[in-house]
Amino acid sequence: MNLDWLHFTPWASLTGGILLGVASAMFILLNGRILGISGILGGLLPPKLSDSVWRVAFLLGMFCAPLVFNTLAPAGFATTPRIDATELTVIAAGLLVGIGTRYAGGCTSGHGVCGLSRMSPRSLLATLSFMGAGFVTVYVVRHFI
Repeated sequence: MNLDWLHFTPWASLTGGILLGVASAMFILLNGRILGISGILGGLLPPKLSDSVWRVAFLLGMFCAPLVFNTLAPAGFATTPRIDATELTVIAAGLLVGIGTRYAGGCTSGHGVCGLSRMSPRSLLATLSFMGAGFVTVYVVRHFI
């Protein structure tokens, strides 16, 4: 195994994980809702005016946060992620993730962060399933393709 030290970011990853955990805890404590992106996005289809405002605000904040960060952070502070895949592969992967979250009744943030912290057996099964599928996919791609 060859570790790409240039793109190895344990401190940024730890900080991101802590921020996600704190945000998830605050969201459930303040709103009584699970911080699952697929559930927040899925709640807009079909849209209900009374429930749409906070969902749209959350999603806009999620998409605008990297722009704000890049504007405020010192030059060279963050590295650009390297993705060794074609645009078609990335689109296909995104669609497969979307289909998977629909079948699992939630996404990695909903099940893996919020569900496991609530000791939900359903979330444990979902997390084991998508982590296992990820492990198998990486193994197959690295050894057979």
